[in-house]
Amino acid sequence: MTNAQDRITAVSGTLTATEGRFLLSAGANHFVSDARTGPGEAVTAGQLFISAAVSCALTNVYLHGRELGADLTGALVTAQSERDPEDPTRYRSVELSVSLPHVRKAAAQEIVHRFTSTCPIYNTIRRGGNIEVTLLTQE
Repeated sequence: MTNAQDRITAVSGTLTATEGRFLLSAGANHFVSDARTGPGEAVTAGQLFISAAVSCALTNVYLHGRELGADLTGALVTAQSERDPEDPTRYRSVELSVSLPHVRKAAAQEIVHRFTSTCPIYNTIRRGGNIEVTLLTQE
C-alpha cells in the first residue's frame, strides 16, 4: 500500500531577475528552467516533460531488469517530442526509445512491458491525461 507521500508530487516555481528564466523547487532540490524564448542555457518545459518519461522508463528498466537478472550494461532511454504544427498547444507525438544491448529480446520485451504497464507518467501521456488549473489571487 502506498502512502500520500508516494502518491503526491509537488514542484513550485518562481520568476527570476533574468527574463525567461525560472527557479524550480522539488522538495530540497532546486534547478533552473528557461522559457523557449529565454536565455537558452537551461532545460525548457518541453525537455523537462520528456525527461520525466525517460526517468520513469529508466527507473522501471533498472527495477524490472534487476528482478529478471538482466545485464543492464549500456542501457539507454531516449525521448523526443514534436509539437503539432496545426495546434501548438499540444504535442503531436512523444517517442521513447529503449536500448538494452546485453538483454535477450524476450527479457527486453518483458522489461518494456512492465515499464509501460506501471509507469504513471507514460500512461498519463498515453491516455491524454487529466489536468486542472486553480487561480489564486489577492482579491
